[in-house]
Amino acid sequence: MKTKLFLLTLVLFSSVIASAANFAKDVFKTKEGKTLEITFIKHGSLMLKYNNKIIQVDPVSTYADYKQFPKADLILVTHEHGDHLDMKAIAASRKSGTKIIANESSVKKMSEGKALKNGESTTEFNIKIEAVPAYNMTEGHTQFHPKGRDNGYILTFGGTRVYISGDTEDIPELKNLKNITIAFLPVNQPYTMTVPQAAKAAKMFMPKILYPYHFGETKIEALKTALNGSGIDVRIRNLQ
Repeated sequence: MKTKLFLLTLVLFSSVIASAANFAKDVFKTKEGKTLEITFIKHGSLMLKYNNKIIQVDPVSTYADYKQFPKADLILVTHEHGDHLDMKAIAASRKSGTKIIANESSVKKMSEGKALKNGESTTEFNIKIEAVPAYNMTEGHTQFHPKGRDNGYILTFGGTRVYISGDTEDIPELKNLKNITIAFLPVNQPYTMTVPQAAKAAKMFMPKILYPYHFGETKIEALKTALNGSGIDVRIRNLQ
């Protein structure tokens, strides 16, 4: 009986481990013909693979066992909230030489990494990384993500530009985003945006492809309806 129980436990454990990497992904050809692979983990957590480099965005242990992923060459953190900054996930993701880029308050909390302020940029592994504003502006919500503290990021992969917003609303700075191929926008009030806000935000910079993320229990299909006819390809993935 003990042997049977042990084998059953082993099978169940193996199933959990196997499913840890069982996330949906989309693959794109960048403008110079290289492959960009985006894995949709959950909430604000994403993994990108480009030119044999692995980028983890806001890795959080609640959503995946990061020991089961390839080690990251680059880790990006948008802000210090626990559903975006998780030291356990970062420890599991890193290897010798892993670079970490984050907003200033996250760098202070981690006591490591390279801080980027809104408007600053850097280049790692021939990938340009631009830090852009991410904040709340609705009255009564500004304490969640105050202006000037947190980052969104634009990553340029050989001419293909990917915008990962972090936690933001439909702020006026979105009008400054140019030539965005792929965008991620959050849709869960009171912390980020309503569906109408997200639709307005997308129309401010018109990405070719939009993935709503960080949407919790929002009825996210409504965003697809709201942007019908806009020319924006809205793709729904498991990013509650």
